[in-house]
Amino acid sequence: MEARKTNVKLKKRRKMLSLEKGSIMDIQTEKLRLIEWLAGLNDTKILNEFITLKKRKEVDWWDGISAEERSEIEEGLAQADRGEVVPHGEAMEKYKKWL
Repeated sequence: MEARKTNVKLKKRRKMLSLEKGSIMDIQTEKLRLIEWLAGLNDTKILNEFITLKKRKEVDWWDGISAEERSEIEEGLAQADRGEVVPHGEAMEKYKKWL
């Protein structure tokens, strides 16, 4: 009986190690298992914990780009505000060889 418990623990540990290594198949399988479990969950406390975790992990795309990229976007918006724009058709004609 004790050997069986040890074997089960080893299998679980192996699975966990596999997931930690980043195996795409294992990650997808674990996500599906989690979705199934979450779909059947009726405990609002646990659901709220998941919602809180999700909100903490969400990152606004603006915060995920470099300072240089933010600066370039801000400059482009300032140019548009000043009317310094090029019509879409004109830009497409100019850059069509790269599209």
